[in-house]
Amino acid sequence: MGAERIATQKSSVRMQDPVERRSVRNMAILYYGGAEHPIEIEDIALAHLKIVIATKLRRNESFTLSWRHDGDQPRGRSTIWLHPSIPLRFEFDDPTPPEIDPRRIQAYANSANTSGGILLPDEATLAL
Repeated sequence: MGAERIATQKSSVRMQDPVERRSVRNMAILYYGGAEHPIEIEDIALAHLKIVIATKLRRNESFTLSWRHDGDQPRGRSTIWLHPSIPLRFEFDDPTPPEIDPRRIQAYANSANTSGGILLPDEATLAL
């Protein structure tokens, strides 16, 4: 998954203020280590990422996860280093797991195996 797949529109990922309520769309939360702000990601994206993250960390493989900031955040992008020793917790809005697309899993896994790590695009422009 290369930079060409990065959306120029609103991102599906954002840092969430702990007291801010989630938006109307189904958003999941990735709690990363002792980070001050949890990371808000669309449910469907985090469901797929969770599979790739769990697989990589179970193999004791570290990698990065990057995303562009949402429109209501300062301009830029963020990257986190995912390592087996850093605690993670996944929290989903929707109690029913979404249908998993093997092509999306493979795209995220291929990206995780590159030196750039996973670079999340806007969900509306994800081309598999």
